[in-house]
Amino acid sequence: MGKDLEPIVETTVSYDVVKPLYEPSEDYKMGRATWSWIVWQDNSINYEDQIKYIDMAAELNFEYVLIDNWWDARIGRDKMEELVQYAADKNVAVILWYNSNGWWNDAPQTPQDKMNTSIARKQEMAWLQKIGVKGIKVDFFGGDKQATMALYEGILSDANDYGIGVTFHGCTLPRGWERMFPNFVTSEAVLASENLVFSQNALDMHAYSATILPFTRNTVAAMDFAPVFLNDRLSRDQERGTIRSTTDTFELATSVLYQSPVQHFGLTPNNLNEQPEHVLDFIREVPATWDETQFVDGYPGKHVVLARRQGSNWYVVAVNGEKDAKEVSVNLPMLAGNSVQLLFDNANNKTQSKKVTVPENGKMTLSLKGQGGVVLIAR
Repeated sequence: MGKDLEPIVETTVSYDVVKPLYEPSEDYKMGRATWSWIVWQDNSINYEDQIKYIDMAAELNFEYVLIDNWWDARIGRDKMEELVQYAADKNVAVILWYNSNGWWNDAPQTPQDKMNTSIARKQEMAWLQKIGVKGIKVDFFGGDKQATMALYEGILSDANDYGIGVTFHGCTLPRGWERMFPNFVTSEAVLASENLVFSQNALDMHAYSATILPFTRNTVAAMDFAPVFLNDRLSRDQERGTIRSTTDTFELATSVLYQSPVQHFGLTPNNLNEQPEHVLDFIREVPATWDETQFVDGYPGKHVVLARRQGSNWYVVAVNGEKDAKEVSVNLPMLAGNSVQLLFDNANNKTQSKKVTVPENGKMTLSLKGQGGVVLIAR
């Protein structure tokens, strides 16, 4: 509660009212991940394409690669051991997808029936630990029944015994789980970026939705939306698929706007050759975890300006949820008098970079293109 939107965005109440349920078995590492499935879809779940995404993760200094459904059938467990080792040699860790299967779930994607009983889980997690897998993404949960809630807790508890971090998809809203379960990473629990690939309407509404989520879903828990698409069309060949209307800087801003301790990016290998170095450098350096969040300005459906800090570094992002350009006056006392990097949209909706000095009073005006964005970086 409050007189304005600030306490809603900045609240930590969902973590403050719970206590840890067990000790971590190791120091779980958060970070950023490449993910072939989000744009290249099911056909990318093969050994050769996963090598490309591991290489991209290494090039961008990402900590993880996520390998999605059907990997057991299309790559195989023996070849997966090779992939995990290849990734480890490049200082990239692997997250593997699993179906939550049980009687509640007839989704056909495999691996199936590896997470729904403790005996099966422990056998699978022992293998994961042996080959060096660091995380799992478990999908397709059935509601909030007591049995389902117990399943979440069982997966998390067993995974901690084997040093494995857990992400949930097709799942309920987490309620203080970041503190309750030390190996809980993040949850989807939102109409996430897969809908941008599946539906043109969802992609058309992305800028608008981006100004809603910081006030709603993402204020109460980590949100695995999986942001940052730099392809003009969200498909492998870019000759078909949904068409993006957001600007490149808007997309970069969502990596800060959407909070998830492991941030799965919607990038594709061609982006490495198409984007300028200042864009790739931003992606290489942007954090996935934060020490502080400050709401700066905005209103649901209009625009959002948010500041996040890791250590002594500040990232301030602004996104425009509307189609018309606008100027937003903001007060940034944390940047007052500092020289900062400004990422902004040019006439072609591509990202440019320049150095600017924030006035001593911290007040400045941000120019936002329609469905565009701005990023300020103070290191």
